[in-house]
Amino acid sequence: MLREVTATRYITPLREGGSLPGLVEADDLGTYVVKFTGSAQGRKALVAEVIVGELARALGLRFPELVLVRFDPAVAAHEPHQEVQDLLHASAGLNLGMDHLPGARDFTPEVARTFDVDPLEAGRIVWLDALTVNVDRTTHSSNLMIWPTLGVAPPRLWLIDHGAALVFHHRWDASEPGKAYDFRRHALGGHTPDTRAADAELAPRVTGELLRAITAQVPDAWLADEPGFASPDEVRGAYVDYLLARARASAAWLPTDFPTRAQLADEDARRVARTRQDRPDWLKRVPDLHGKPTAEQDWSAHLG
Repeated sequence: MLREVTATRYITPLREGGSLPGLVEADDLGTYVVKFTGSAQGRKALVAEVIVGELARALGLRFPELVLVRFDPAVAAHEPHQEVQDLLHASAGLNLGMDHLPGARDFTPEVARTFDVDPLEAGRIVWLDALTVNVDRTTHSSNLMIWPTLGVAPPRLWLIDHGAALVFHHRWDASEPGKAYDFRRHALGGHTPDTRAADAELAPRVTGELLRAITAQVPDAWLADEPGFASPDEVRGAYVDYLLARARASAAWLPTDFPTRAQLADEDARRVARTRQDRPDWLKRVPDLHGKPTAEQDWSAHLG
C-alpha cells in the first residue's frame, strides 16, 4: 500500500491543472501536489494516477513518489476563493499526493527542440502511454517535467499526470485490448522513439503478478460501487486482465510512425493558414490559440 501522510498546511491551488490540484505540506515534512477526490474528474482519475504511475516506476521510468494524503479542510481555512473551498470541503478524507519536484520545468515544445532524449527512453515512455491508453501526453500538453534544474546533477525527464489514462475504464463493455490509438503527436514523437526495442524489453515484464501488486495499492473506496462489479477486488481484476491482455497484444497497437518535428511544424502552419483563410480582416488580428487544450475534453473518440 502507498504511504499515508496527513496534510498540515494547504499552500496554494495550482490553477494550471484542470482538476485544480493543490500544493500541500504534510506531517512527514514533505511537500506534495495533491489531487482531490472532489474534483470534476472524480476518483477514476486518481485510480489511473496510481496504476499508471506505479507501473511506470516498476518499468524503470522516473515518476515522483505517490502518497495517500489524509486531508482536513480546516488546514485550508485561509484559502479565499470559494470554488477552491468547495472542492476542498468535498474532498475531506483520503486523497492522492505526488512528491513535489522543486524548480522543475515543463517539457514544452520550445524546450523539446534542444533537450536531448535518448531514443530508447523516448520509446519506453511512448510504449507505456500506448499500453495504458494515455492519449494526454502531446506536443501541446506533454505532462513531462525536467528535473533537477539546479546543482550538478544532470536534468532528466520525469513523468507526471496520468489521470486521463486508462480511458477504457469509463466504458468497460466497449474496451478492446488490441485497439490502436493515434500517437503521431506524442510529446516525444520528434525524438525518434525506438518503440520496437521498448516493446521487446518491457512487454515481458508486464505480468499478472506485477499488475496485481500495483492494483492492490488503490484504496477500496476509490473502486467501490463500480457498475457491473460486485467488489473492489473484482474491479482490480478487470484492470489486471485488460492490461495483461493489452501487453500481450502489443503487435497490434505498437506505435511506430512518428512525423519529424519539422513535419509537425509544417502541418501546424498549414492548419493555421487554412483556419485564417476565410476569416474577416478584423478577426485575423486576434491571436490564434488553435491547438491549446480545452478545459474539458471529450473522450468519446477514444472509447469506440
